[in-house]
Amino acid sequence: MRKAKVLLDRDFTIGRTDPRLFGAFIEHLGRCVYGGIYEPGHKTADKNGFRGDVLALVRELAPTIMRYPGGNFVSGYNWEDGVGPVKDRPARLDLAWFSTEPNTFGTNEFVDWCKAANIEPMLAVNLGTRGGDAARNLVEYCNHPGGTYYSDLRKKHGWPKPHEIKFWCLGNEMDGPWQMETKTARQYGAVAREAAKMMRWIDPSIELAACGSSGRTMPTYGKWEEEVLDETFEHVEFISLHTYLNNYNGDTAAMLASPDLMDSFIDEVVAIADSVSARRRSPKRIMLSFDEWNVWYRTRRPRANRIKPGWPVAPEILEEIYDMADALAFGGACISLLNHADRVKAACLAQLVNVIAPIMTETGGPAWRQTIFHPFAQMSRYGRGDVLRTRIESDIYDASYYDPRGDQDIYYPVKAPYLKLSAVAGEGGKSLTLFALNRDLKGEMQVQVDVRGFGGLKVAVAEELRHDKLDAVNDKNAPDRVSPQRLDGISVADGTVTMTLKPASWNVIRLESSK
Repeated sequence: MRKAKVLLDRDFTIGRTDPRLFGAFIEHLGRCVYGGIYEPGHKTADKNGFRGDVLALVRELAPTIMRYPGGNFVSGYNWEDGVGPVKDRPARLDLAWFSTEPNTFGTNEFVDWCKAANIEPMLAVNLGTRGGDAARNLVEYCNHPGGTYYSDLRKKHGWPKPHEIKFWCLGNEMDGPWQMETKTARQYGAVAREAAKMMRWIDPSIELAACGSSGRTMPTYGKWEEEVLDETFEHVEFISLHTYLNNYNGDTAAMLASPDLMDSFIDEVVAIADSVSARRRSPKRIMLSFDEWNVWYRTRRPRANRIKPGWPVAPEILEEIYDMADALAFGGACISLLNHADRVKAACLAQLVNVIAPIMTETGGPAWRQTIFHPFAQMSRYGRGDVLRTRIESDIYDASYYDPRGDQDIYYPVKAPYLKLSAVAGEGGKSLTLFALNRDLKGEMQVQVDVRGFGGLKVAVAEELRHDKLDAVNDKNAPDRVSPQRLDGISVADGTVTMTLKPASWNVIRLESSK
């Protein structure tokens, strides 16, 4: 049996998890909105058309902040189309996903949905086909109390109180050639700087995120972050990161190693941001918003899975079906986010419903949890607190992770410990939660954790997520085929926690004070 050792101390922390670390993402893409969160006429729908079964699952998933309305969609979106009487809203051709957007769900409906779900709204502004003027008008519409054209327009539309939206994204993936009105870093940085300046003049309390690279494989990566922050440094609090893990190459061991590249991505962007601070001799530190992340690969190819002909409304596109192996890689990404809690202060799982999502629905029918639902729900439930520094002794395996970029075949060598782990201490040191991924596909692992500074602990929760078949999935007929099960055989004695992790398993162990 493979063995691993972990040493941790309550006094040695990485940082406290920000509530916004446990966020998600809704875009006008496929059936994420229409047929996902919003389906008037569904048997569970409320008076607003919000699906009650989806809301129940969202509350269980427990995201804390929700990014909207895109994504690629936002770079061609006129926010004015989505407010006011629904009968007067125009239908538009959406060039991001080659579909028709009816605009029956817009900003005000989104804010009401967030209230129903007890989630903080995060809004993105269009810096593709539009700019700072439209952005500052949207801030006025949402956040100004009244007495001006746009704030009074909000009142006329039926929302007398301001929405008080605090977190705003300055566009989306503006480095990507797939984006409407893609820009160079200097071009985007100048537009974002001026938009940020005007938006904050309207509401000085807002927080702003500039677009980072849309992926670590972009040819402009690194230089993009440097130049964008050089333009926007004085006006933003965050820079964004996006990444999607994959198994294009059919190498599960390499896919499970890929979250370690996510760690490198975070460390590199932190270094670039701090170099911009250093050149200014500034104590300000730019934080990171990892506002798109997930496992995603099958539905990107062929093209028919991304676009349906005839400009349909809410087509069934990008509806990734996640298996057990995907859930393991996803859990590794959760650990990577937790272990960078000092600088990653916001993150958004992309997306929430149907489109590369933890929740699936059948139009007019049921909703169910995908395999990736469970690691996120556990992270959100138990990952609040101080993330501890850990010293891990584990065997290491060599992997070659394939991440295609255009027509090139890119392979990244990774030396991955079989054990990937994060430890989170609750308030006052009265609890300790271990998130542990055994990346050994065939062998069990005995893990010994030397816990210091906590006093007596006892096991409160012990769950494992695994299946004998790594390609096992959940569907409407078997919604709980892959779901957490009790993890037995954990011992706690004299400050040492000992457990045996099954092959290819995601594990959550919550320990609480025995006093």
